[in-house]
Amino acid sequence: MFKKILVANRGEIALRIQRACRELGVKAVMVYSEADRDAKYVKLAEEAVCIGPATSALSYLNMPAIISAAEVTDAEAIHPGYGFLSENADFAERVEKSGFQFIGPSPESIRTMGDKVSAKQTMIKAGVPCVPGSEGELPEDALQIRRIAKAVGYPVIIKAAGGGGGRGMRVVHTEAALVNAVQTTRAEAGAAFGNSAVYLEKFLQNPRHVEIQIMADKFRNAVYLGERDCSMQRRHQKVIEEAPAPGIARKLIERIGERCVAACKKLGYRGAGTFEFLYENGEFYFIEMNTRVQVEHPVTELVTGIDIVKTQIMVAAGEKLPFTQRQIVMRGHAIECRINAEDPYKFVPSPGRVTMWHPPGGPGVRVDSHIYTNYLVPPNYDSMIGKIIVHGDTREQALARMRSALGETVIEGISTNVALHRELMVDAKFMGGGTNIHYLEEWLARHKR
Repeated sequence: MFKKILVANRGEIALRIQRACRELGVKAVMVYSEADRDAKYVKLAEEAVCIGPATSALSYLNMPAIISAAEVTDAEAIHPGYGFLSENADFAERVEKSGFQFIGPSPESIRTMGDKVSAKQTMIKAGVPCVPGSEGELPEDALQIRRIAKAVGYPVIIKAAGGGGGRGMRVVHTEAALVNAVQTTRAEAGAAFGNSAVYLEKFLQNPRHVEIQIMADKFRNAVYLGERDCSMQRRHQKVIEEAPAPGIARKLIERIGERCVAACKKLGYRGAGTFEFLYENGEFYFIEMNTRVQVEHPVTELVTGIDIVKTQIMVAAGEKLPFTQRQIVMRGHAIECRINAEDPYKFVPSPGRVTMWHPPGGPGVRVDSHIYTNYLVPPNYDSMIGKIIVHGDTREQALARMRSALGETVIEGISTNVALHRELMVDAKFMGGGTNIHYLEEWLARHKR
């Protein structure tokens, strides 16, 4: 096991990794920008290093600064968390060339799965079902593009090969709009991701977003830790997640989980990863793989009893997975609400000072958050300030616990989306389970404030 790990992230995930290190008896070095000087995990740190000003490009995305911080503190490994540099193959490569262990997959795996076209081609070869579409990058020839779209059938969606986070996508309903949509998406992709390659897929009308969590070690042992339903989304950003996915037969989950495991073994994948699928009419269609820990990992931890972050660290240190597929048992139901510092209905960010913070408690309630009373939420980063996660024996009990937890939550001084979550937890359709990825946006359109 490592003696010291540098945590190359901020916010609730930095605190989460710090806690996992403590349990493993590993020292955690926390890095921070000038805007995060008063963060909870910095105050709790045995060692902390300022890596630059508030701007992400000069701090959390500054590779030389992060590697230098690891060098001066004698860290042995770097945990990237999620976001920022977590899925940057060049960063993983630089970390390993500098003599540190990257707590995540190999740079080659990140590169393969980070490009949506190569990821899809890899999954097709591994027998993982994919959305019908172009076999690879779309050609330049307009006639060929029209032929591909016609064979797939309208509507189609144009996606950036290097995209992510809901960006670099465009839905096309008619042949007349196709070529212009491809050209526009290419230009946007080149500007946003430095990669203008785009591909085309069938646009599924009412799918759910269901993902499979996997974990693998360097000895080619791999397991899947069940599934999560992340269909409650706004602008392709997840708002509520749960495990297991309501109303999907276990046999279907087992079948797709086994294929994901087989793909990991074929890739020689190491660490935590998530296969994301669209699910419609009893069929799974692969859309992308996230080669890092997910924001929503706590729901899987609560239903499996497995600490995903600790396991990430253990396999990065060269240990074998401490469990087999047979030992993984899903118990009960878990739900997570992402708490954002924003207007609950207009979604305008609301940075500022938290004048009162009273987190919820009680049986089956977990709160992952780095905020505290008098904490100043900086305007420089993502608006998520925490997550409320609950676990119950049944989905109904989990829903009841979440309603109770949200009712207890007090955050004053800034606006948050807690009020929105309270409404969604009593929405009849959501309570029934199985809502599709468009449901929340349609709900918001009906409940305009």
